[in-house]
Amino acid sequence: MREQLAAALDWGQAHADFDKAIDRFPVPLRGRRVKGLPHSAWEILEHLRIAQHDILDFSVNPRYVEMKWPDDYWPPTPAPPTARAWNQSIAAFRRDRDAVKALATNPKIRLTKRLPHGTGQTYLRQILLVLDHNAYHVAELVVLRRLLGAWPA
Repeated sequence: MREQLAAALDWGQAHADFDKAIDRFPVPLRGRRVKGLPHSAWEILEHLRIAQHDILDFSVNPRYVEMKWPDDYWPPTPAPPTARAWNQSIAAFRRDRDAVKALATNPKIRLTKRLPHGTGQTYLRQILLVLDHNAYHVAELVVLRRLLGAWPA
């Protein structure tokens, strides 16, 4: 089960995965919003990074400080300030995803154990929350790319 949870964090067996969704995303389109969708690719990418980091931090940090919803979970602008910021966000997302995978596969952690500093959450619940949240927003990235005409053929 642990290996399946870890693999599920980045697999694309039933849908496009994070890496495919952001691969070669055209620079001029990263900050563009389309009619009917509330967020740009940058906003979704940053939200993915921030939320995943927050869930991970809550899961492992007994001194966790709750963030303010929704202000702290979304970037202030629809476009990345620089191309470097886009790349740094991707790298940070991948690092934290790897940390969640390590949490899932750590035999010293009983996945059904409640977090000592939580209010009833288990490690398994936190990992599933990351899986669910990431899948939802990766799908948004795919839809956005399709609407922008930037999804690979």
